[in-house]
Amino acid sequence: MTGEMLIYLLLAGLAGGFINGLAGFGTALFALGFLLQILPPLEAVGLVLVLSVFSGLQGLWIVRQQIFDNQKRLLRFLLPALFGIPLGVYSLSFIDTTILKTLIGLFMLFYGGFFALRANLPVLSKRAPVIDRMVGLIGGVLGGAAGLSGAIITVWLSMRPYSKNETRAVLQPYNVAVLGLSVLMVAVNGAYSLNSLVHLAVVMPAGLIAAQTGIWLFKRLDNEQFRRLLIILMFVSGLMLILRSLTGL
Repeated sequence: MTGEMLIYLLLAGLAGGFINGLAGFGTALFALGFLLQILPPLEAVGLVLVLSVFSGLQGLWIVRQQIFDNQKRLLRFLLPALFGIPLGVYSLSFIDTTILKTLIGLFMLFYGGFFALRANLPVLSKRAPVIDRMVGLIGGVLGGAAGLSGAIITVWLSMRPYSKNETRAVLQPYNVAVLGLSVLMVAVNGAYSLNSLVHLAVVMPAGLIAAQTGIWLFKRLDNEQFRRLLIILMFVSGLMLILRSLTGL
């Protein structure tokens, strides 16, 4: 392993772990750019998925009470997602994932840009279980097709009247479950090898430590600050997604 590779692996772990600890999503968007500089795409995606799952498990612990208290809410999103994942994988045979990622990126960019500049953020307080299930299903489809399970559900949750812990109690376990299944799928496709274990030995400690730093900062945000953070991250993530789609990274 060269010194340059070591630096890129550490940067990937630090960036991906920190954003997961802070917001509960976004590991791939912030870590892949580093990994794709040094690794084949399949292995890079495989490493990011493992990092996402394990750094996400730390985030689950801090909202465990809210998960327990709102199990039905979580299941409204999660169960449809489990059906959506294979649909997304199947769609890979006839859709252009670059175009899909660009469209999703544009949506995130305009949504985040529009609301980030507003003094008052949107709040939809009326119960909407049907929309919850639709969002969960679409997130599963996007997760299976393009690894973007967190995009739509984050947008939806940022408009709901939940506390930051209640929001995370849906977003974090949803992403851990969807991405955990994705780990199994890419493993079947040969994403992991002995070299992958060596790379993980560098990425994972950096990611787990950085996730704790992100969690420390998350605890210091109030509910409004966390909602605004999600919207700003939508803008940043959308911009990064578009740039990555256009450059092929």
